[in-house]
Order: sequence, then structure tokens, then C-alpha cells
Amino acid sequence: MPTFRLESRLDGAVGGKTASALERAFGMRTVGDLLAHYPRRYARRGELTPISSLPVGEPVTIVAEVKRVNERRMQNRKGSILEIVISDGQGDLSLTFFNQTWRVKDLRPGRRGIFAGKVGEYRGAKQLAHPDYELFDDEETARLTAEANANLPIPIYPATSTIASWQFTKIVEMVLDGLGPVPDPLPEPLRVRHGLLDARTALERMHRPDFEDQIEQARATLRMHEAFVLQVALLQQRAFVRALAATSRMPGALLDRFDAELPFARTPDQISVGDQIARDLEGDWPMNRLVQGEVGSGKTLVALRAMLQVAESGGQSALIAPTEVLAGQHVRSIARMLGPELAPELMPTLLTGQMTAAERRKAALRTASGQARIVIGTHALLSDTTTFADLGLVVVDEQHRFGVEQREALRAKGSSPHALVLTATPIPRTVAMTVFGDLDVSTIRTMPEGRAGIETFVAPLNERPGWFARVWERIAEEVAQGRQAFVVCAAIDADAATKDDTADEPVAPVEGGAPRSRWGVVQVADVLSRLPAFDDIRVKILHGRMPSDEKDAVMQAFARGEVDVLVATTVVEVGVDVPNASTMAILEADRFGVSQLHQLRGRVGRGGVPGLCLLVTEAPAGSPARQRVDAVAATLDGFELAEVDLGLRGEGDVLGDAQSGARSSLRLLRVVKDADLIAEARVAAEQLLTEDPALTRHPGIAEALERRVGMEERAALAKS
Repeated sequence: MPTFRLESRLDGAVGGKTASALERAFGMRTVGDLLAHYPRRYARRGELTPISSLPVGEPVTIVAEVKRVNERRMQNRKGSILEIVISDGQGDLSLTFFNQTWRVKDLRPGRRGIFAGKVGEYRGAKQLAHPDYELFDDEETARLTAEANANLPIPIYPATSTIASWQFTKIVEMVLDGLGPVPDPLPEPLRVRHGLLDARTALERMHRPDFEDQIEQARATLRMHEAFVLQVALLQQRAFVRALAATSRMPGALLDRFDAELPFARTPDQISVGDQIARDLEGDWPMNRLVQGEVGSGKTLVALRAMLQVAESGGQSALIAPTEVLAGQHVRSIARMLGPELAPELMPTLLTGQMTAAERRKAALRTASGQARIVIGTHALLSDTTTFADLGLVVVDEQHRFGVEQREALRAKGSSPHALVLTATPIPRTVAMTVFGDLDVSTIRTMPEGRAGIETFVAPLNERPGWFARVWERIAEEVAQGRQAFVVCAAIDADAATKDDTADEPVAPVEGGAPRSRWGVVQVADVLSRLPAFDDIRVKILHGRMPSDEKDAVMQAFARGEVDVLVATTVVEVGVDVPNASTMAILEADRFGVSQLHQLRGRVGRGGVPGLCLLVTEAPAGSPARQRVDAVAATLDGFELAEVDLGLRGEGDVLGDAQSGARSSLRLLRVVKDADLIAEARVAAEQLLTEDPALTRHPGIAEALERRVGMEERAALAKS
């Protein structure tokens, strides 16, 4: 029998047809990918899953018993319908098969098995149409090893419509039978100290345990594998950056001139974080620093001072932003902050994909020649046609919108440039250690003085439907006082049939939110056009699919006060600075995540005008969706909300792999629950790399790194 290794190609282990099906369904390419697809739970042959809890429209795998069989002729055409009713003793579920009478001999009352399919409804009853199934051979089991097999855990895998759980079980068993030695990624002292299994045994017991008691030890072993491999990878990345030689960038006259013209005093945190960055820029290796701070805390000021320090020696800085609206906003605000003397010297230049060919050529020429010492753009900065004369600093704004590979692609355009990563989404300690472990982290907590603050209220339409009209009245009252307002929607057009009817920055799907939007920008604009209170109010719309120049014109008109109410998607989530904007209404607020609601709210109350945020929701009180909205209304502390967010989401998408489209290397590790384990793994990883930086004495961890933490996985981890 052939012997496989974890890095062996799947087609050589299971055959080309099965390997293609696994790649299409799960993105698997190697034996290691297959064996890292762990069971989501384990059933017993005597266990019957509650049918009443099965979600309609979802693919399910259940263990159940055949209760009765009925066959009838179809009325309007030839053929028959075979209806099988399976039961868990409390609820029934129908299985329907068309023109498949032969199944009667297998599906007899009393037979048990595993059934898989998509849950549908017919005349109010749940059913599976043409499900896959595998029946237990009860007679043979009873004759041979009844007692042992009755308690044998049955792995239930995450499955698809093309590959059922038991089909996956058979594939895994075949691969395990042919699997050769598995190198252990853990140092022996760490494994012994925690009482963990060797890698080969852990995989065996995870996929085909003999007893339930074996599962938890296998899971604990594989969880530590994930934590340790990840921490070694992050520390290696940090060491790699520090091994590079960077151009030392000393502060000078440009920074002195800028500071002398600042119309306000920097906050203590802005000063301390600025000093850290200044020291980094003077160092012998490239800076790799993450700055986190609340919306409006002064991260842009800190980044601009770093750009000036780099510009002193003729170096250029590139700031990459997630949207064109934000990139344009940055260019204008940076030019304004630099003032009439410094701005022409540094020439802040915008470079985006939707600029005209002539505009883009002009911007690219300024960039390539070094004339523009500050270049701000979107993904267009990553283009092969964009080159720099002396790229000394890369600034990534809103890190959670980008992956590591994008950051590194921009850095590759210079000679080991420094990197500064900004985020207004506060990062809990465990996430920072797990996701951003290769970066030094600085935090700006203090806010500039003079902010009027924000009040946040929930408009619970489920209990008080009349409050919807009051939301529009409240906005009209604010406009009557000479102020401006945002109305934020989760979609562009709620009636659109397409799945991605959101903006270019879509709302991430969140657990417990509405299945699809009822209110889009189109619908709200239509409603407001028919309200008498809005007859004299200037309303404009803004979303990601508008032409670039049109978006920019609307945003600038809003900033100049020529628009009273801006109805927009989440394209206004970050970077939009209109001090006169006092009010924001977020419709269907339960469709947004906690951090996104907090980000959006930060667009108001930025000047001397008190901010008002109305979170409109139909989510019932007590539901997970409503808990998110209530949590945001309860505090303005983004760091507190970040911790609340982790607790409410149950860590389901903390690492963002669902949104990234890439496979995360984490399957079992939970960044909140496993915080202590992650911390211990980091200490062990630091010790290992100190003693054996090239991993020559630890081939198991070297192979695991090569196999499991490629650039694609790192990108998934970076999008938290």
C-alpha cells in the first residue's frame, strides 16, 4: 500500500475525481488539508438528533430511525413518490424520492442511519428531497461486536451537497490507512508538560476515536499545534524584517516647521506614540508598527509626522486606503494640515483605479520621479505600473481591510521601507497576539479636547414601530438648526435580486442579523422625497458603485455644507470628516457588527456640535442581533466594545477568514477561550527560535510552517 505524507498531493492519495471534488468543495489540495478538516461533532449509533431544531434551507447531517414508508402514484404525470418518515421519538422528518421504488427494500421501519440533505418545507412540514444516506448494518453489528460499536463515536464533518459527512469519513479512513509517519511540530518538553499526544495519534483519535474520552486529548494536542505553529510563524516574520537593513530616517526642519504651525497641542498619547515611531524610523531595521486608536484620536496626525520625517531625507511615503472616498479625504486633509508652504514641497498626490487615464499618468509620473513625496491611493498603488523613486514608508489605513500580502506587495516597491499600520478598530490583547504578533503595537487612548461627544439611542421598531417616523422628524429638526446628517443603509437597493447588492465595502454577514436588507439607499431616498418635512431639505445619495468623480463631488458638497442629508452605504464608515454633521441614523443596525457600528458612529460629534446616533432595528429584545446594538448604545469606549464583540460573536469570525476568501490555518484555536494557551505557545516559540533560529534541530515545526502558514493563510489572519 502506498504511504502518504501530509504534504502529498490529494490526487495521488484518493484519485483524481475525488481530489477534484474535495478541492471544489473545500479548497483542499494536500493530504494535510484533508486531515485538518476536523469533525464538527460526534454522534453515537443510538443517538437521535432533535429534528425540531433543524434549520430550513441549511444542509444537515443527522442520525435517525425509519418510522414508516409510503409509496404513491403521481397524479399529473407518470411515476411514483416514495415518502419515508424518520423520527427521533419527538419529531418527524419526511424524505422524498421520485421514481425510486427500489429503496423500499433498504429503508425499512426500524432501520437507523445517517441522513444528509438540505432541509426544505412542504405544506408546513420539514423534509429532505433525495437525501444521501448510509444505513447502519444493525443485524451484522448485533451478531459481531454490538456493544463496542454501539458506543463507537461517529464523526460528523462539515459537509456540502456534493460530499456528505459519511463519504468524507470513508475518504479520511482510506487516507489514514495509507498515512506514513507524521513529524511532530511541538518540542518534546512542551508536549510532555501538557500531556499531549504525538501528532500521528492525535490525528487518528480526532478522526476515528475508539471512545469519547480520546477526543478531547486529541483536540487539545491539535489546538496546541495551531497555536505554536502560528506563533513561530509570526515571530519568524518579525525576525525576518529585523534582519533587513533599512535607511535611517532622521527628523529635521520639515517636522519642526510642521509642529510650529500646528494650531493645537498634541495629546499625551499622540506625543508618546509619535516618539516611538520617530525612534523606529531612525533604527537599523524596518519599522513594523501597528497603531490602534479610537475614531478621531489623531492617528492620521501621527502618520503624517512620520511621513515628514521620511521626507526630510528625500524619501517617499505611500498611504493605502480601502476606498476611493477615504483616499480622497486623506489627500485633502493632509494637504490642509501641511498648509500652503509645506503642501507644494511635499506634493500629496492621489492615485486610484477610477481616475482618468490622463490623471493617472500624471500621478504615476510624479510618483516615479520622486516629485510626490506623499502618495495616497487605493489598490492602484499595488499595480505593476506604479513605481517609486525612494519608497521609505508604507502606511496601511484600516488594516482589517487588507491582507499581509497586500502590505508586503507595497513594501516590495521600495528597499526595505518602514511600515506603519493604522486601525480604528480596537484589538483585544488575545487578537493582537494571535493576528498581529509580528508587529509592535502602540495605542492612542486619549482623545483631543473640544469634542462635544455623542449620544446613542436604540430605536426598537419591534416594540415601538411608531418610532420610525420619529427618526425622520429628529433628523429634520437637526437640519433646521443648520446641521447635517447621515443615513446609513446596509444595501444600495434592497429590492435587487443579486446577492451582492451592497456597496464596494459590503456589510459583513453577522450571526442573528436579518437575512436580507429591507432598506437600501434607493428605498430611503425615495421615502425621504415624499416626506413633507423634507421638502426643503437637500438630500443626496452616496454608494460604492457610483463613478469616482460623482462620489467625490457628492462628498465634497456634503463637506461644504451644500447637502443636508447624505443617504449612504458603509462607504462613509471611515475617514469622512464633516464637523457640522451632528446626526447619524443607521437603519437595520442589527445587520452590522459591533465594531462597524462604532466606526460609523464616529462620523458625527467630531466638532463642537453634539453628536446623535440613532440605531434603528427590528431585532427582538434579547436576541443576539439586538444584544450587539444595545452594547454599542451602552458605551463609547471602543476598547470595551471590542471585548464585548468577542463575547457576543462567540469567536465565530474573529479572525475574519470567512470574509477573506482564503483558508485560515486555524481550525480549533479560539482566541478568547485559549488566551492562556496562546500566551504559553508564544513563550515557547520565542525560546525555540532563540535556541534554534533556523529550526535545523526541529524539522517537525519547519515542515508544519511550510505546510500550514503560507501567504494565503497569513492574509486570512490579517483580515480580522
